[in-house]
Amino acid sequence: MNILALADTELQNLYDYYNPRRAEGADLIISCGDLNAKYLEFLTTVVNRPLLYINGNHDTQYKEHAPEGCISIEDMVYEYKGLRIAGLGGSYKYKPTGKPYMYTEKQMAWRIRRLRSWIRAYEGIDILVTHAPAEGYGDLDDLPHWGFACFNDLLAEYKPKLMLYGHVHKEYGDFQREIVHESGTKLINCYGSVMIPFEDDMITERSAAAKRRIRLLKWLNSRGE
Repeated sequence: MNILALADTELQNLYDYYNPRRAEGADLIISCGDLNAKYLEFLTTVVNRPLLYINGNHDTQYKEHAPEGCISIEDMVYEYKGLRIAGLGGSYKYKPTGKPYMYTEKQMAWRIRRLRSWIRAYEGIDILVTHAPAEGYGDLDDLPHWGFACFNDLLAEYKPKLMLYGHVHKEYGDFQREIVHESGTKLINCYGSVMIPFEDDMITERSAAAKRRIRLLKWLNSRGE
């Protein structure tokens, strides 16, 4: 399986001057935030593959116009062909009021606590999708680009194969496309776009008990419980 991962900037060769070779072979598209809704709508249409997304700190437009034909995976685990993908969008809160997709460390830790019911139901996760990086891994010293310490705890506990994120742009200077976390998780900054292979033999089948828990959790979630 090949994943086309995106973040932060709309590329001309994937939009205005679309070059199909840039998306050739993609089985799934994942947005790590701060991308125009129309860009995501265009890509899922022309590539003709599912597109999963989380919110970047600048994606306030999604409140009025969420990307049509795309799937939000905020605060949940989404399964695609056996691949378990969890989403936690937003950045570190660097303004006292205003934009909705900014969080304190305490607020993000609370979101992770809520996400754990999904992770336990799915017997773990394969990919964590965030907008902000983990503290100490690809983040910067300025407050707007701090990483979350609670992401490190999440990675240490569940050890997903990949963490996909954005928020730290290549133009900022200290840019690393890939970093290996101490948990063993490969961290990938998806600024622009990157094609990521995910071997099928890395995908594990859910147990019968897990499938029952997942059905129950989805039912409860649909009822707002």
